[in-house]
Amino acid sequence: MTEDLRRSAPTLEDVARVAGVSRATVSRVVNGKRKVAPAVQETVLAAVAETGYVPNRAARSLVTRRTGMAAVVVSGSAAAPGEEAEPSRLLSDPFFGRVVGGFVRSLRRHDVHPVLLFADTPEAADQAVTYLRLGNVDGTLLVSTHGDDPLPGRLAEAGRPVVMFSRPARPVPVSFVDLANADGARLAAEHLLGRGRTAPGMITGPLDVPAARDRAEGFRDLAARRGHAYVPSAAADFTFAGGESATAELLDRSPGVDAVFAGNDLMAQGALHVLRTLGRRVPEDVAVVGFDDSPVATQTRPHLTTIRQPAEDMAETMVGLLVDRIEHPAGPPRSVIVEPTLVIRDST
Repeated sequence: MTEDLRRSAPTLEDVARVAGVSRATVSRVVNGKRKVAPAVQETVLAAVAETGYVPNRAARSLVTRRTGMAAVVVSGSAAAPGEEAEPSRLLSDPFFGRVVGGFVRSLRRHDVHPVLLFADTPEAADQAVTYLRLGNVDGTLLVSTHGDDPLPGRLAEAGRPVVMFSRPARPVPVSFVDLANADGARLAAEHLLGRGRTAPGMITGPLDVPAARDRAEGFRDLAARRGHAYVPSAAADFTFAGGESATAELLDRSPGVDAVFAGNDLMAQGALHVLRTLGRRVPEDVAVVGFDDSPVATQTRPHLTTIRQPAEDMAETMVGLLVDRIEHPAGPPRSVIVEPTLVIRDST
């Protein structure tokens, strides 16, 4: 490298001079906006390495009006209304970890950096909306955990690009990626009844959450088609403790159940614990099916039959929708519905 290039930060002009091409060509290669002949691209990249040029993100943002950042907003994650969420509890949730990991990997491929925000109280939600309105990020990936959450509507009104994980509880003009939850529950019911179970029951997540409600309705629908007019159930939150309390309630009211469909794998893990405590053998006495196919499913004893929700793939799809929305802000909101699959293990 020449002495004059060492004295100051290298620029696009320096790279162009070393590569023997125009500044515009270097810009196209660095920003990846237009096709450049492979040989020219290799020459420019070699010049970038030789000069030590680093793109100035701040200067680029002045031209493109992009920050190169996206918000990952988790809303409604507090244990109870008015309480602050415990980040460590949420981050240790195996399903949430898969979703966020999918976000980070996919954003990295687009050279976009994530900013994690917890909108777990009304005050935190106000702060998040203000932060996003000010254009501190190019778009938002929203994971909302409660059905009555007003944040999707507020973000839609702000006019900033937003993509949700799962459809909003009320009609809101935002893009979303969701699983065909009712179909997944039908797979669970078909499997359990096909294995000769005659007294199915359910433990569900909070029924104000669309996914929990769809899973309950899908299971009941298939059971009714097979002659089961009534499926007893109990609701709790999507946690191990929620699974324990809901299972205890279900068995107290309907002690003869011989199959339990759980709203997610953590709830199913709680169900297995209660059944073992009560001396009920799984699957001999009671078969259990979870939902998500999270790492929990292979950590339980017995290993858990479950409905697979491809969280990482769904997160990648969300990032693709968000990037497209950022590039084409005038386009209409889009939805992608992913099909679930049954994963059979030892609990059935």
